[in-house]
Amino acid sequence: MAKQSKGGTAALIELARAGIEFAAREFTHDGGDLGYGLAAASALGVEPARVFKTLIALADGRPAVAVVPVDRQLSLKLFASALAAKRAEIAGPADAERLTGYVVGGISPFGQKRKLPTVLDESAAAFGTIFVSGGRRGLDVEVAPAALVDLLGARLATIAS
Repeated sequence: MAKQSKGGTAALIELARAGIEFAAREFTHDGGDLGYGLAAASALGVEPARVFKTLIALADGRPAVAVVPVDRQLSLKLFASALAAKRAEIAGPADAERLTGYVVGGISPFGQKRKLPTVLDESAAAFGTIFVSGGRRGLDVEVAPAALVDLLGARLATIAS
């Protein structure tokens, strides 16, 4: 993988500035019946378990980021536990967009308006690289899970069911 900053999204800029190796991959985005994540996996020709969606949730009312495989669901109970919170709920689309600066379907864990606590599903550790949104619909970045954890100060935990 090469360092690239093609596209100029905040996510790509953050990755390039941090010296993280990544590959930007553009594809035709059509959420359709599959939803954006599964459509991305199909367009990229990658198994869905390697493509991760970025969700914004509130843990005890505080915003946080969950990064889970597109073929699985976020367990709010496990997510809350990973953050030592009593409860968690998914943020509404308008709140997610306001908090991150990205549009739903293109929310990246990188380059958000402010750094939020981030939890990456531990299934990511099984892969040398994973795919996450590059900051807009139709753009994913391939990056090592360890690089995501290091750059974002993320925790690895079982949060998907």
